[in-house]
Amino acid sequence: TDAVALVEEIRKGEPLITASFKEHVIHLVRRLQEKLGEKEDHKFYLFKVLRAHILPLTNVAFNKSGSRFITGSYDRTCKVWDTASGEELRTLEGHGNVVYAIAFNNPYGDKIATGSFDKTCKLWSTETGKCYHTFRGHSAEIVCLSFNLQSTLVATGSMDTTAKLWDIEKGEEIVTLSGHSAEIIALSFNTTGDRIITGSFDHTVAVWDVGTGRMLHTLMGHRGEISSAQFNWDCSLIVTGSMDKTCMLWNAMTGTHIATLTGHNDEILDVCFDYAGQRIATASADGSARVYNAETKKCIAKLEGHGGEISKVCFNPKGNHILTASSDKTARLWDAATGHCLQVLEGHTDEIFSCAFNYKGDIIITGSKDNTCRIWH
Repeated sequence: TDAVALVEEIRKGEPLITASFKEHVIHLVRRLQEKLGEKEDHKFYLFKVLRAHILPLTNVAFNKSGSRFITGSYDRTCKVWDTASGEELRTLEGHGNVVYAIAFNNPYGDKIATGSFDKTCKLWSTETGKCYHTFRGHSAEIVCLSFNLQSTLVATGSMDTTAKLWDIEKGEEIVTLSGHSAEIIALSFNTTGDRIITGSFDHTVAVWDVGTGRMLHTLMGHRGEISSAQFNWDCSLIVTGSMDKTCMLWNAMTGTHIATLTGHNDEILDVCFDYAGQRIATASADGSARVYNAETKKCIAKLEGHGGEISKVCFNPKGNHILTASSDKTARLWDAATGHCLQVLEGHTDEIFSCAFNYKGDIIITGSKDNTCRIWH
């Protein structure tokens, strides 16, 4: 695409891009084109093995740039790590039970939220490790949490069948989202922050208005527990994965069912969109992953080769590669368009349940039941 012509086109529909910004936007578009054009045959090598915790890990997460990552554990702590050196920066202590759900407030990364089986969520300073707030109110374990992109709210989902929204500044509960009849195990804000979805063992996903806490839609159709649910980037679609072996696509505005993505012959354990929202990846207990075109709803690639269930799947930021984590003790890197396996990341001695890319897509972290985290460059 001619960058200058494209920016002219964008300017017609976007009053915020005035003449004075034009050159800068052209520069950004060209940089994006360069990035997309880079030929990639990056091989990942093991950089460091972190004996992260004395008890099993529950989750790992990067900050946006990938300079730091965090690990949660059954040892009741969350640890903050420096990615470049593999050094432990600090330990966040204070929970009375398993630290299960963890997150940075990306894109900022100056705060960390931890959700625990002790029924509380804590908010911490990334820099100092100070605990700003302890959010109390759930009557059972917290198993999922998420910040909105605006970094004003944190949402927690619990085994008590409710989700709660908390004000980060004031440290107070804003609203309780009640309506599910079984535990909530997945939740996700949309990009604009005005909607949140909750996925439950009651086989449904609910869409809520963040401002009022009202339930707008119930996405009904799955015949098994929900395992994951996510908005695409422009907030127009919702994808849901279920123990019923299917993945469903929904219109986010109306809550209507668009398509059912079939093909797996066992539970779907994870689903995700690429950043552009053009592709959907599914991970299944049948040991395979699949890639679907979000527009045509067709399966475009089958990722076959793992010797055990795949619990996590994610796209690299560019969207051309897919990373999977499996109970066969390996993580694999795949070509998203062809389904070819590009690389097998070996070395863990027990199942891998967590994997993530940094923002640039040139570092991978894997978290395993062997109590270690591995950094791959």
